[in-house]
Amino acid sequence: MSRRPFARVGNPTDLPRHLRGGVVAIGNFDGVHRGHRSVLDRARALAERKGVPALALTFEPHPRSVFRPEQPVFRITPANLRSELIRIIGFDGIVEQEFTKDFASQSAEEFVSRILMGGFGISHAVTGFDFHFGKDRQGGPAYLMAAGERHGFGVTLIDAYRDEGAEIVSSSRIRALLAAGEVAEAAGLLGYRYTVEAEITRGKQLGRTLGYPTANMALPPETDLKHGIYAVRLRREDGTLHDGVASFGRRPTVDEDGAPLLETFIFDFSGDLYGETARVSIFGYLRGEEKFTSLDDLVVQMKRDEQEARALLSGVRPLSGLDGVLAF
Repeated sequence: MSRRPFARVGNPTDLPRHLRGGVVAIGNFDGVHRGHRSVLDRARALAERKGVPALALTFEPHPRSVFRPEQPVFRITPANLRSELIRIIGFDGIVEQEFTKDFASQSAEEFVSRILMGGFGISHAVTGFDFHFGKDRQGGPAYLMAAGERHGFGVTLIDAYRDEGAEIVSSSRIRALLAAGEVAEAAGLLGYRYTVEAEITRGKQLGRTLGYPTANMALPPETDLKHGIYAVRLRREDGTLHDGVASFGRRPTVDEDGAPLLETFIFDFSGDLYGETARVSIFGYLRGEEKFTSLDDLVVQMKRDEQEARALLSGVRPLSGLDGVLAF
């Protein structure tokens, strides 16, 4: 756990004074996956050895969404969840630097002098081997190493992290797995079950009339999780966990033209969840969306889905400490 109260700010100049002079892990860290952990864990270990704060520098919104707003990035971890995961890992703070075209237009030397030196008072930077920064990506690994020598801070570059099959673990690879419904394989690369967070809203309440009331959550429109039925676990604001089965998609039997929704039927639960912000961790893909000829046929299939989800969830175990905090 973190050694000091965790700080979450939007600019390094807003960091509490006692957090200056730390080791800074730099990256987008979307997913905080096993590859990111190789950077974050090295930074935390260096900070512990040096007796200084461990900090993360990331960028919000995702730079690709700024440069290509017509194609916003499917975020694996929204900012709130990313921040919490980095806190759980043992960091003292995170700077979610606002990323704009003006910010991107600064030179590599301005990034070093204004952000790393002036903002963090950095003692050591840890980042991936392919990190680039500054206008036209003029700053790269060699530039950062040389800047460290000029300004007096250390630099550690981390090679690409590969899984047991020697494939690189990356956010884009995980996004592709989620889009294909391969949630178990995605979880293996993340080190925890893919988790979404949103407010529970009131729907048309058709599920209630069918005996399957659902907690409805509207996810960001760029969410590219495969439409279908999933075994899930929902965490309420009070921390209580509930197993369930969820549908993500457009509900082709009853509302084919509507926007995609995540609709979770919570097992053995009765109560009002409207207005709560909940997290849903996805454990297994059961089947794709189907359009049924009648509501009776839909209910029959929903009963099968419930049984399959209960069986899947009955034997699951945490994948890591992060998984244990989110879904166990």
